[in-house]
Amino acid sequence: MPAKIPESVLVVIHTPALEVLLIERADKPGFWQSVTGSLDAPDEPLLSTAARELFEETGIVADGGRIALCDWHLSNIYEIYPVWRHRYAPGVTHNTEHVFSVCVPRETPIVLSAREHLQHVWLPHVEAADRCFSSSNAEAILQLPRRVARRLPRRLNDAS
Repeated sequence: MPAKIPESVLVVIHTPALEVLLIERADKPGFWQSVTGSLDAPDEPLLSTAARELFEETGIVADGGRIALCDWHLSNIYEIYPVWRHRYAPGVTHNTEHVFSVCVPRETPIVLSAREHLQHVWLPHVEAADRCFSSSNAEAILQLPRRVARRLPRRLNDAS
C-alpha cells in the first residue's frame, strides 16, 4: 500500500437543527469522528476529496444542489497520532487538514463503510464535540453555529 499523503479533509455533517453525525472508527472502537480522509493524489482538488470521502464513508452524495459541500477555507496542521504514522512515508509527523461541512436532512440514509466504521449517531452539536477524540474535529463542530449563521444572509439574498 502506498504511503498516505499528509493532507486531508474533515467533513462535518449536520442537520439544519445543528445535529451532527458522528461515526465510530472500526480500527479504534470508541473513537468517534466526522468524515475524514486523505487526498488520493497530490493534485486531487480538495472539494473532490471531500465529496469522495463523504460518499465512501456515509453513502451521502454531495450533488451541489440540495446537498452541497461548504469549504470553510480553514486548515489545521496537527501531529499525526503515533498509532497511525506507519501509514505515511518515514519521517512524516504532521498532517494538514482542510475543513468542510455539509447540511443534510435528518432522515438522510447513512450507509457506513463496514471496513472503516462500526456505527453512527446523530447528536446535538455540543454533545458531538464532546464525543470527538480529535480536538480539531471538536473545534470545527463548535464553530458550526457561527459558520451556518454566516451563510444564511447570502442564501436569503440569493433567493430574492
